[in-house]
Formats: sequence, structure tokens, C-alpha cells
Amino acid sequence: MLLTGAFFRAVDDKRRVAIPKRLRMALGSGQDALYVTLGTDGSLVLYSEESFSAMADKLSYSSPTAPDVRAFSRLFFARAQRVEVDRQGRVRIPAELAELIGLTNDAVLLGVRDHMEVWDRGRWDDYQQAKQREYDLLAERAFGPPHKTSGKSEEAE
Repeated sequence: MLLTGAFFRAVDDKRRVAIPKRLRMALGSGQDALYVTLGTDGSLVLYSEESFSAMADKLSYSSPTAPDVRAFSRLFFARAQRVEVDRQGRVRIPAELAELIGLTNDAVLLGVRDHMEVWDRGRWDDYQQAKQREYDLLAERAFGPPHKTSGKSEEAE
């Protein structure tokens, strides 16, 4: 499943956001529920159960005693909620999560590889404008050579 695209959506008075048909189809049939939790950079993330389990598996490879891993796991999983996908393909964003990201009546739903992100439209516009200037540098970092993890400084080599 590869989720891509940006979709502008209204948020109704019950905090429901419609998931575009294209993204629902990419998730596959039988997705009657998703997991929503706090993402990064002021967004929320929506995962299928499969992707949410894969995220949990990735974290299980990290040291459970590392302070950052413990803190992230607590914040991430404590806020995670299972939300139903209704017949119209909408999910209801929990009030506490909507408040954390300042979600208003205008949202942007992004397909990001194996999950979706929900952004307040104003926050997304600001983020996109700021990061677009760095696009080439971000691409170089994302696709550049892997960083050395030997623990040795480059001067010592």
C-alpha cells in the first residue's frame, strides 16, 4: 500500500474528516477502523491496523530503557485511539487530538507512504511554504549516503 497526495477537506461540527476514495482504496478493503495519534510538526497521523502494528514493531527494536524511546512510546501510544470509518468514509477526530494540533474547519489530509497525516490547513500552508525552500537540500539528505554509525569520528579514520 502506497499512500500519496494532498487532499483539502472540511471538518464538520462533529470533527469528522472524509478520507478520499483513492486513499481508502490504497488501504484495501475491510478498513473499517484506523488508529489516530499525535504526529510530528503539528500533525496527526492515521494508520491502518497493519501500519500501526508495524510502527509498534519498529519501536520494539529500540532499547526500552532509553529515555527518548520511553518518552516517545508513552506519548505516542497513550494518545492513540481507534476510530471507526463510517459509511461515507469519514473518521471522527478525537477532541483532545484536534485541540493539540489546533484543527479548525479546514484540514489537509496527506498520503505519506504507509500512513496519512491530518493537518490544520493554515499550519500546513505555513509548513509547506517554509520547507519548500529547502526541498533540494532535504532530498539530498533523504537520498544521500547513509550516515556512519561506528561511533568513530571521521578524523580518527
